[in-house]
Amino acid sequence: MAEYIVKVEEGRPATVDGMPSAGPVYRCIYAKDGLLEIPAGMESPWDFFSESVTKNAKNRMLGRRQVTDGKAGSYAWLNYEEVYSTTLKIGSAIRRRGVNPGDRCGIYGANCPEWITAMQACSSQAITYVPLYDTLGPNAVEFIINHAEVSIAFVQESKMPAILKCLARCNSHLKTIVSFGKISSRQKEEAEELNVTCFSWDEFALLGFSDHDLPPKQKTNICTIMYTSGTTGEPKGVILNNGAIIAEVLSIHQLLMETDKVGTEDDTYFSFLPLAHIYDQIIETYCIYRGCSIGFWQGDIRYLIDDLLELKPTMFSGVPRVYDRIYTGIMEKISAGGTIRKILFDFAYDYKLKNLQKGLRQDEAAPLLDKLVFDKIKQGFGGKVRIMFSGAAPLPKHVEEFLRVTCCCVLSQGYGLTESCSGCFTSITNVMSMMGTVGVPITTIEARLESVPELGYDALADVPRGEICLRGKTLFSGYHKRQDLTSDVLVDGWFHTGDIGELQHNGTMKIIDRKKNIFKLSQGEYVAVESLESTYSRCPLVTSIWVYGNSFESFLVAVVVPERKALEDWAVQHLQDGDFKSLCNSIKARKYVLDELNNTAKKHQLRGFEMLKAVHLEPVPFDFERDLITPTFKLKRPQLLKHYKDRIDQLYSEGKGSKV
Repeated sequence: MAEYIVKVEEGRPATVDGMPSAGPVYRCIYAKDGLLEIPAGMESPWDFFSESVTKNAKNRMLGRRQVTDGKAGSYAWLNYEEVYSTTLKIGSAIRRRGVNPGDRCGIYGANCPEWITAMQACSSQAITYVPLYDTLGPNAVEFIINHAEVSIAFVQESKMPAILKCLARCNSHLKTIVSFGKISSRQKEEAEELNVTCFSWDEFALLGFSDHDLPPKQKTNICTIMYTSGTTGEPKGVILNNGAIIAEVLSIHQLLMETDKVGTEDDTYFSFLPLAHIYDQIIETYCIYRGCSIGFWQGDIRYLIDDLLELKPTMFSGVPRVYDRIYTGIMEKISAGGTIRKILFDFAYDYKLKNLQKGLRQDEAAPLLDKLVFDKIKQGFGGKVRIMFSGAAPLPKHVEEFLRVTCCCVLSQGYGLTESCSGCFTSITNVMSMMGTVGVPITTIEARLESVPELGYDALADVPRGEICLRGKTLFSGYHKRQDLTSDVLVDGWFHTGDIGELQHNGTMKIIDRKKNIFKLSQGEYVAVESLESTYSRCPLVTSIWVYGNSFESFLVAVVVPERKALEDWAVQHLQDGDFKSLCNSIKARKYVLDELNNTAKKHQLRGFEMLKAVHLEPVPFDFERDLITPTFKLKRPQLLKHYKDRIDQLYSEGKGSKV
């Protein structure tokens, strides 16, 4: 079927007991003789770090910008040997506080050297680390501490008030809190009143020793319990063992070795995606395995570009929302640069794109035009990025194409879940035909599609479509204390992802929807809402959009967060007064946005029932504070419906009357 996958089992027709049909089982071509094996003697991610220290003791490992008088300067670095010494002391101090192998340690805060050090300290002692984060919804930190029975927590200095606020309700297990930085005497007293002891980072390190025996570790030990940013219900604790983490990291290495260039001690990674999520955590663990340097952002989105320019990384991970913002910003600058520059850019873009489509490698497609035209875009990332990763959600095809052409580096889009220990599919670098897909299975898993007959998806059709199912070595071990939920998604050894995939003729997988994000309109048509939102998002007037369809109604409506500048520019041209909020309430503005959205729909050949009948313009972006999005910026649909219920009712009334 294709050069990058091999079939290892035939498909399964529907059976008499009601089991849906399933397509063939596939592996990546690089795992055709069997899934990747973990080398003998490698039992824990701690082995990655300890071996790197031996090989790269003096190489810089963790860096952050030095701030003087409120101004950020250059990066200051700790080398591998220095981080290792501190890690052993922190690990020893954890044990001296009565926390033993198998116990749980929370880590709460933004990416920083202390986050990685605390994680490695847990690994050294065979202690399970549990990322804590408040963007999962109200009371999430309290819930996770209690549910995971966290007994010690490392906490960012600015998060101390938040954890002290909920301490009275989660101190049955939690007995020690360590600040990433300093801690006030008042905060110590407040905690001690609840029988919890607090330390500053430096104080805690003094409790430990750097020369002590480490406990044995096994691949089956629980490495981390990572709570997912689910769109409904309470957070679920995903159990990942040492073996899954090791296999995921080694698979990244194998694929880069086969198709591009592996990480080396000369590489620098820019850390800004949350370490509390599996995506960035795996990439940073890979960097540690390969002796790379990791530079952290300041934690403020306003200074992200400045951090990039100062660090000059060679490796960059992003999510579609970040890349889409970058794309929009660059296109605005190109449009504002004048007609001649726009013509030159378009010529260079088309020329390089054609060469990439012919099969030329990134560095061979248009080297002269890279220097003359695209170098400014490359410099926007610091000037040295050689590989970009994208994950967490499908990357719009036009954005992926733009990045591949203009950023002068290779890009690999992947697909994964916390339950699959991050990436389970990945596109191969320098293979342009994989654009618009998430590529092929990684070398630790096998994949198949399972039919969803009630929604019309057939895994045995000429173009197979169905729920993506996985089995292999990088899957989770279950949900913590929730065997019921585990049994729902792990069936006969197969993990049912809930994502709908379409297998392309070249063997790559394309994510086309979520199984639960498909609804039926009153006349019987099924609507794949995420696909629609992706199309409507291509309208330049849109920052974010949530499309809704009531199964008792025959049409769709939407809540749109408009692009502020675009709407204000329209207002000036059409003599409309008022600030941005007033414009969002304007009937004329709403009609203008609705018309432009439906023009976009027609351009991309959406069907009549997929058009919008009415829109509400929301001046405030969907945010965590109102619990409308997950930490990875996915829409929380039930919460959105609850929040906008009155507006949705109004939109349906307007739509029936053909009014905006």
